[in-house]
Amino acid sequence: MKKNVVLGVSGGIAVYKCCELVSRLKKIGYDVKVIMTANAKEFVAPLTFETLSKNAVITDMFAEKPHYEVEHISLAKWAGVFIVAPATANIIAKLANGIADDMLTTAYSATEAIKIVCPAMNSKMYLSEANLKNIETLRSQGVHIIEPKEGLLACGDSGIGRMEEASVIAEIIDSILTPKPDFRGKRVLITAGGTAEDIDGVRYIGNRSSGKMGFALADAVIDRGGKVTLVCGKVSVKKPERCETVDVESTSEMMDAVLRAQEECDVFIMSAAPADYRVKNRSDKKLKGDKIILELEKNPDISKRLGEIKRGRTMVVFAAETEDLINNAEKKLHNKNADLIVANDVTQEGAGFNHDTNIATLIYADGRMECLPLMTKRELADIILDSIVNLNL
Repeated sequence: MKKNVVLGVSGGIAVYKCCELVSRLKKIGYDVKVIMTANAKEFVAPLTFETLSKNAVITDMFAEKPHYEVEHISLAKWAGVFIVAPATANIIAKLANGIADDMLTTAYSATEAIKIVCPAMNSKMYLSEANLKNIETLRSQGVHIIEPKEGLLACGDSGIGRMEEASVIAEIIDSILTPKPDFRGKRVLITAGGTAEDIDGVRYIGNRSSGKMGFALADAVIDRGGKVTLVCGKVSVKKPERCETVDVESTSEMMDAVLRAQEECDVFIMSAAPADYRVKNRSDKKLKGDKIILELEKNPDISKRLGEIKRGRTMVVFAAETEDLINNAEKKLHNKNADLIVANDVTQEGAGFNHDTNIATLIYADGRMECLPLMTKRELADIILDSIVNLNL
């Protein structure tokens, strides 16, 4: 799920609470963009929200833009959650009845994100037949309504109408966007894809790997509140956009990138398929002839080196085998000083490289073993993360 929040601010005294809401969401790790109605600007200056969100505040449907885009559509697509707070009786009426006459209501109408509305107004306005009917209409449309509280209102009356506190709203948004935050505060180093070892100026040797497993793991970590450093070799699918990515070509480059990144990481997941050998007699020019003889030499063992310096941190490695799966995987597990190995027989239907699915056996350093059925790589990624948590992450 996208970790992005669009906050639509309409004109009510409770606008001040939204300053705290933006601050809390940013501290948790969400990106926030704010849309303000003209009336909202009478209560808080856009500069306040720009400073807190580190993003430009959108106030004008027709303002000049530094680059072309249909802004209300781009915002609608960007949002994971679209929240309107404070929501006045006027803005609630517009939202409930499909009126789109400014940037906030237009973007709201266009988004497919999860929608939240936080009413805030005088109690008589809130309890009016028209307003309650509009709120029920929003509920029937699948909108989450965060009910206002009772208390002293800005007008001096006492009753229902106070917008819920920013801390509570932030917790609700967090529970929607990150329902399982067990990797929050953790940075995970993930390797993905294959590496390429040059034969000559135009050819190379390497291992088969699409990068799909590593990318599924990266998405799963981010969805569970963690941060990812992704060291990425040659891949055949689109890279994830929500993590820090280091692109490499050769196994030696991947080794260097991993060793640089590991100091800041709490967990290592080595899902890449780096080439085990490199060409010793490589040529800068294209080789020609009826027969070419290549001399190969061993590449550095990235996982083994990482296992030597992991200092109590959790490390997961992968074994893609074609025979004697369990014995080969167990040897690799102990040789790398890993905590868990994900072993799969790439000869099985639906397993291995370039598939969206996999069939894996999880083998732990303490001897436990778990055989898993055919499943998507994203489903397997979440099981691997569950196992890491159970290993006292």
